[in-house]
Amino acid sequence: MAKIGSTPSVYQTVIQQFNRAADRMKLDPTIRKILSVPMNEVRVNFPVKMDNGQIEIFTGYRVQHNNVLGPFKGGLRYHPAVDIDEVRALATWMTWKSAILDIPFGGAKGGIQCDPTLYSESEIERITRRFTFALGNNIGPEYDIPGPDVNTNAQTMAWILDTYLATLPPQMRHQSIHVVTGKPVEAGGSVGRNKATGQGVVYCIERWAQDRSFDLTSATYFMQGFGNVGSAAARLMKPFGSTLVAVEDHTGAIANADGIDAVELTAYVAKHGGIKGFSAAAAIDHKTFMSTQADIFIPAALENQLTAETAPWLSAQVKLIAEGANGPTDLNGDRIISEKGIDILPDILCNSGGVTVSYFEWLQNKRAESWELDVVDSQLRKKILGGYDRVQGVADELQVDWRTAAYIVALRRLARVYKHRGIFP
Repeated sequence: MAKIGSTPSVYQTVIQQFNRAADRMKLDPTIRKILSVPMNEVRVNFPVKMDNGQIEIFTGYRVQHNNVLGPFKGGLRYHPAVDIDEVRALATWMTWKSAILDIPFGGAKGGIQCDPTLYSESEIERITRRFTFALGNNIGPEYDIPGPDVNTNAQTMAWILDTYLATLPPQMRHQSIHVVTGKPVEAGGSVGRNKATGQGVVYCIERWAQDRSFDLTSATYFMQGFGNVGSAAARLMKPFGSTLVAVEDHTGAIANADGIDAVELTAYVAKHGGIKGFSAAAAIDHKTFMSTQADIFIPAALENQLTAETAPWLSAQVKLIAEGANGPTDLNGDRIISEKGIDILPDILCNSGGVTVSYFEWLQNKRAESWELDVVDSQLRKKILGGYDRVQGVADELQVDWRTAAYIVALRRLARVYKHRGIFP
């Protein structure tokens, strides 16, 4: 275990959270052993020809944590920090998310260690297609279904789909388009998928506010990360009347106590690649951002942002942290946030809207259906709030924090399945 004041690795955080919940619920030792390690780990090194004719070697990963509930499911990210430790953690979290929301998927995750900003679009396409080919039978529509994640999007999924289908006999191709989710709508994707994770975050915040008679119309909030998740959540918070007062991303941090328009900032980021230079807000440093006077904090960037160093910076005004990112808070951060009396909506509940609508897309493809947006949104709301109620129920039953409660909800469901199925042989 990491010493107080140090930052554990992402996977260490996952295991520590898992052990804390397993201890509290007295999880069966056999089930505990099974769930404490991934089932499969795939690493591929593959060559790609660059635009200048040179060959570069890339390293890609696919970790499949558990599939007792259904096919492996999880995104692919392209980022310089991608390594086996991070991918293990993300795959494990995917298992818990599906179990909490009662979705028939297991957990997986993957990625390529690279900085996509250094490559042209054509190079990214060749990297993606070659990675897909290298993975081979490690993915499949009824086995392991990738989706978008950090620095990947609907276009990335379309390239994976096309490459994967090209490896199949012609008569099998149309029945296999659910090999990936998060596709463009024209290529079999689902309406509502792009905003799904942010939508789930807002559904959770809305329910939290109702439970505590907290008025969102007068609420202030700040956001870390303004990519797909953060920007969607900010736009969806706007109709409630809540005021966005500060934003941070990889290009810097900005603040405006009178409010930052989420729609205008989204358009600016789409054009300039980040929030830096947005004229309707002033530039601030990281510590000032983390010390923002606001009611709600939505971390929607990368892992380990709330730690023993940064969590003390949170102002006394903060009442809620709604985790739009995966693993933004380590155990030291959790401890400090608890001491401050701040509520947390944990990532494995709060940001599970993406995998939920991915499941809806997968179902639509299998059934040759196309759902309307109101159907997708209503079904997403039902799933998210069902998970919210289950986590709240366990938190009240066992008098534990919400993160531990979320883990216990997931572990109880997985344990029940293993109890009925048994262990082969």
